[in-house]
Amino acid sequence: MTTSQSRQQHLTMYGIREDTPGTRWQLLFESTWPAYRRWYACEGLDRRPDLATCTEALRRHMPELVPTWKQLAALAGDDELAARMLSLWDPPAFEPGCAQLALQHPQRVLIRNYDYSPELFEQVVYSSRFAKRRVIGTGDCLWGLLDGMNDDGLVVSFTFGGRPGSGRGFGISLVVRYLLEVCATVKSARAVLERVPVSMTYNLTISDRSGATVTAFVAPGSRPAFFDTPLATNHRGLVPEYPERARVLNSVGRQDELIRLVQSAPDAQRATAAFLRKPLYNQAYSRGFGTLYTAVYLPEADVVEYHWPDSSWRRSFTSPDGTKDFVLTEAGRGVT
Repeated sequence: MTTSQSRQQHLTMYGIREDTPGTRWQLLFESTWPAYRRWYACEGLDRRPDLATCTEALRRHMPELVPTWKQLAALAGDDELAARMLSLWDPPAFEPGCAQLALQHPQRVLIRNYDYSPELFEQVVYSSRFAKRRVIGTGDCLWGLLDGMNDDGLVVSFTFGGRPGSGRGFGISLVVRYLLEVCATVKSARAVLERVPVSMTYNLTISDRSGATVTAFVAPGSRPAFFDTPLATNHRGLVPEYPERARVLNSVGRQDELIRLVQSAPDAQRATAAFLRKPLYNQAYSRGFGTLYTAVYLPEADVVEYHWPDSSWRRSFTSPDGTKDFVLTEAGRGVT
């Protein structure tokens, strides 16, 4: 007899509103630093750059973030290793799956599924004002962002780009943070991506208040490629460079689904529903390829909605601290 078995995981998302890093961020650091330290040292600390190199990289490429980085390092107890990790210069590899789509009509929205391992998920939504712009997004690496939005209406999300290998550059979540801190338009975001080096290949889908949208493919050691397509999965452009890697993540199949979705001219509600079902929604959590959340950014309303198949959560720039419990269910497997 064949039966279907599934495994559920109960998780909590934490909403933090803190203009500049303070007590809440320090508590986040204290609770996650042991895991981040293991990740940062996983290839040996001699593989990671020293503090002087990290400092120079930030000052050269992201000078606007240096004051906040120094605040974070102080809150981390002036731990040199923590300061190195927080620079996110030349970090260990990071390859989430993911799918994302930006729509302009009938309302502007950016929708993304974040597909990765639950054990490697920070579970934080952070609203801040490190400088002149208010920023909200899904946290990663303690101050980086997996996706986010600023109060100028710029929205950004990334997916793994499918090309193997890595090089000298910043972890992509800090690049997303930087774009949202210093840019108001797609044009200015493109200029930043032309000059800021990244450590691995990624697709960034970016939309601004004027209606401009672009998907940028970024890779270490090369200039970014910009595509008019408002969507991305896990390969460069429309045709994978590495078909076998794309096959493992069903990258083409999910991209085709996004293309069909765009052609159907959906509203935000119908597009969100598509992200909550196959093939865009994935449940292989034990293999590090499960949808941890569906984020729906509505920049004209200044809100982001988080969706799961049986619940949702709405956050704005000014939402008070809060939590949201949710459940992830591993796809059932046939058992004889």
